[in-house]
Amino acid sequence: MTSMIINKIISKIYFGVLKLAYSAKSNNKASEGEYIAKQPVVLRGKGKIYFGESVKFGVVNSPLFYNTYAYLEPRNEYAMIKFGNHVNINNSFSAVAEKSITISDNVLIGYNCSIMDSNFHDLKPSKRNQTDPEPQSVFISKNVFIGNNVVILKGVVIGENSVVAANSIVTKSFPENVVIGGSPAKIISKL
Repeated sequence: MTSMIINKIISKIYFGVLKLAYSAKSNNKASEGEYIAKQPVVLRGKGKIYFGESVKFGVVNSPLFYNTYAYLEPRNEYAMIKFGNHVNINNSFSAVAEKSITISDNVLIGYNCSIMDSNFHDLKPSKRNQTDPEPQSVFISKNVFIGNNVVILKGVVIGENSVVAANSIVTKSFPENVVIGGSPAKIISKL
């Protein structure tokens, strides 16, 4: 019993130090709203980050809790990442925007998911060291459930109530009320 109490105290101190260390890596000065962090969250970039009510990062009883963090970066001053209300995000999440990423109300996101609105480099070989000239916004509609290990790429819109199966790579948009999955993702069934 005493060792359990000691372990809990050590764990709280450890995570307090960890959150402090990662928050020191944050340089974003343009965030609005508050979020709940069970896991460290790093906010970087020159753009805006908006948090609705009850946006939560990290799940204690889930993989990747002890050794990862959430990473949010609207890279330039015109970029934006926006979270609606009641968004729950598991461990090891990243969102990087050169234009915009919107995650609407009541979205549930599994662990180790990445969302990006850009290739980050020009695809032309002669311009490969330049930034992507055409980032495209990503929009996740209300009540979407995104499974574990999902990658969502630029220009994607996921319709309301849809489900993205684990281990999917989403390269195009999908309507509401469908289950999608695969690499690249396709419609598996309707809800």
